[in-house]
Amino acid sequence: MIILDKPYVSDFLIQTVIKYKMPVLKTEFSLEILNGNKELLITEEEAILQFKNNETVKLYTNSENSISWIEKNLKFTNLPEKVKIFKDKVQFREFLIDLYPDYFFKGIHLNDLESTDVSDFPLPFILKPAIGFFSMGVYKIDHHNDWEKAVIDIKKEIGQIKGLYPEEVLNTTKFIVEECIIGEEYAIDCYYDNNGKPVILNILKHLFSSDKDTSDRVYITSTELIKENLEKIEQFLSETGKLSDVKNFPVHVEIRIDQGKIQPIEFNPLRFGGWCTTADITNYAFGINSYEYYQSSLKPNWEQIFKENSGNIYSVIVLDNSSGIEGKNISSFDYDKLQKNFEKPLELRKANYRKFPVFGFLFAETRKENLQELEYILKSDLREFIS
Repeated sequence: MIILDKPYVSDFLIQTVIKYKMPVLKTEFSLEILNGNKELLITEEEAILQFKNNETVKLYTNSENSISWIEKNLKFTNLPEKVKIFKDKVQFREFLIDLYPDYFFKGIHLNDLESTDVSDFPLPFILKPAIGFFSMGVYKIDHHNDWEKAVIDIKKEIGQIKGLYPEEVLNTTKFIVEECIIGEEYAIDCYYDNNGKPVILNILKHLFSSDKDTSDRVYITSTELIKENLEKIEQFLSETGKLSDVKNFPVHVEIRIDQGKIQPIEFNPLRFGGWCTTADITNYAFGINSYEYYQSSLKPNWEQIFKENSGNIYSVIVLDNSSGIEGKNISSFDYDKLQKNFEKPLELRKANYRKFPVFGFLFAETRKENLQELEYILKSDLREFIS
């Protein structure tokens, strides 16, 4: 079963749902976007009954906005418990403490941020919401005297993003301070099968413009990148899967790898990358429909994909508003001018930048010889496209 919810459902996901006749929870939102395919919709009562009659029902949510429905209606399953372990970053660190006993972290309430003494916190460290999404409210602290400004900036940002997402998705009353994890950062879309074994659907490298950068601007994937990391990431996911005992469970994982050692950043439950990004680029890059692979328990034939793929780089470019100009003061964004900076844009998705702090998303295919187009957009504040 799939729960479709705001803020965004891609045409690709909708087409997948229709093509494979996937049952969708009936809500005002799903009724609107599947208006011509109402036969796919099932009522809350029917959905709950499915879970009561079959422990192996597979659930996918395109948006963490659906977490509240799961917590309210599926208490008789272990799903709310599993979701909470992964979604609450403080609880997640406590859950992993046996695997990473020396890892420093601390939960702090919003009201206690100003009075917290950080003088003995190991540098550098990260401050972010304990329940967060989309790199909102994430700050890197390199020096102890940076703390005061970070707290001021966080409170300002809270005012700007308040109400964008439900508390189950972004809760800015509770924060986590944790040591800065070094190494290259990766995002993984995968699912745990009926036996609890991980099935990797994609691995993306998260590019940063500098050590201070905490944004989500560019993610890239390629056969070379996957071939290099597949085995060790699979082993890591297997270990954490045994610890959590999850089955028939999709997850979007973020990690860092330093000299072969993997350190988890976060596990995002019951979904792949937000706003239908990483799952959809996987179809462009490798012909893998991640939604169908999970629902039908399919596994990628990576050896065959490695042989047949072009070897080009595929990217998800998050056009987050880093301009310093509030969306309400922007009259237009020149998407055509933006796309001309790329040799092969695959798909452009516009977003309501007056409501959300993002102009949209661009999928692109890039030859290795032309990486400068990704380096450029990675460092751009996007002001040149704004009126």
